[in-house]
Amino acid sequence: MLGRLRGWALPAAACQDAGPPGRYESLFRQLDRNGDGVIDVGELREGLRSLGVPLGPDAEEKIFTTGDIDKDGKLDFQEFMQYLRDHEKKMKLAFKSLDKNSDGKIEASEIIQSFMNLGIKISEKQAKKILQSIDSDGTMTVDWDEWRDYFLLNPVTNIEEIVRFWKHSTGIDIGDSLTIPDEFTEDEKTSGQWWRQLLAGGIAGAVSRTSTAPLDRLKVMMQVHGSNSKKMNIYGGFRQMVKEGGIRSLWRGNGTNVLKIAPETALKFSAYEQYKKMLTREGQNIGTFERFISGSLAGATAQTFIYPMEVLKTRLAVARTGQYTGLFDCARKILKHEGLGAFFKGYIPNILGIIPYAGIDLAVYELLKSHWLEHFAKDTVNPGVAVLLGCGALSSTCGQLASYPLALVRTRMQAQAMIVGSPQLNMVGLFRHIISKEGVPGMYRGITPNFMKVLPAVGISYAVYENMKQALGVTQK
Repeated sequence: MLGRLRGWALPAAACQDAGPPGRYESLFRQLDRNGDGVIDVGELREGLRSLGVPLGPDAEEKIFTTGDIDKDGKLDFQEFMQYLRDHEKKMKLAFKSLDKNSDGKIEASEIIQSFMNLGIKISEKQAKKILQSIDSDGTMTVDWDEWRDYFLLNPVTNIEEIVRFWKHSTGIDIGDSLTIPDEFTEDEKTSGQWWRQLLAGGIAGAVSRTSTAPLDRLKVMMQVHGSNSKKMNIYGGFRQMVKEGGIRSLWRGNGTNVLKIAPETALKFSAYEQYKKMLTREGQNIGTFERFISGSLAGATAQTFIYPMEVLKTRLAVARTGQYTGLFDCARKILKHEGLGAFFKGYIPNILGIIPYAGIDLAVYELLKSHWLEHFAKDTVNPGVAVLLGCGALSSTCGQLASYPLALVRTRMQAQAMIVGSPQLNMVGLFRHIISKEGVPGMYRGITPNFMKVLPAVGISYAVYENMKQALGVTQK
């Protein structure tokens, strides 16, 4: 999984015969690289690397956050021993929760069941690969000694954390509002880590959306004006926007797009937690289907409350230079000339789009994850950052393909009052109009710049997210 203690220099006799202090002292000496009686973060990182113990990002910092009692930035032997004693107790509880039949050994069937309880389906072959990564004596079962040695320096605290690197959300914002919300352990909720992760994700989303805003505005322009100018392409669209409003116009509407991140995230997270409770019995872990339903309902709830901001974002993006002086001026003019109902134009196709997007996004992610485990995982099930980002980007792209026609109709309905001579059609009428005038390709106008922004959005969002997590003291995803 995340950390491997097999093959390190800790003597076998120390593991088997010596009590915990003996094991701890032997390990401490190996990690204390300069022999000064204390371990700093650099020594811990270097020592674990030399022992062949690859851990997750920020793992060393998390060990120090928990173990450094006097907060001097170093671990002496007493602090180190106390940390490992406390950690062994947590790992003992995790081991017992996996050992369903209480025979003192973990088998493949118990691995499968534990993953299933967390909404993660794996095959028997995949479960055996997990066992092989921990099993040091070749019995295809894992006893307490093997389990303890494997996770001794991994700062996870329970089974949920051990397998949750496969949870669907990665905190990455690619500018879409339909993704299923993040999930947090009970420890993260009680410690306040959850809001720090949400804040880190929100800031990352703001930077990512701002960086890719020109492509997003181009997508909206092609969706709205593409039928009137079939020659509009990426180069021509950018040229037209710059000619009409200058370089700054490429970011028109981005302020509203960034402004709605905070309320949307808060509403979606709160609603998701409530829907999960409604769909699962107390103490029961949520499965893939329940996650999909809860996520879809949470997205619909959040969209209902913040939808007027979606309309304002589209109107500002399509507007001519000088048409609106800002967000409030745009809202005032819409209310004055079109009434309150204008703030919910396109609401129905937007809500309908959540179902195919969330469903296909989650299904493809699970499929890609399963494929990686089946064909590429050797002695570990830790996918690494590149695999997670790749799975997330591909699954999101598939979700966009499925929901894009609804997104296009939503945008047209939001903006059609601004187009001179444009008929004011409802959702069904717009579908028929687009198909009759532009054919099926017309339902995908603007999808190219939409796809173009996925990779840079993922990269920028991830980089900012990781840096913000460090700044906010979030040590483990």
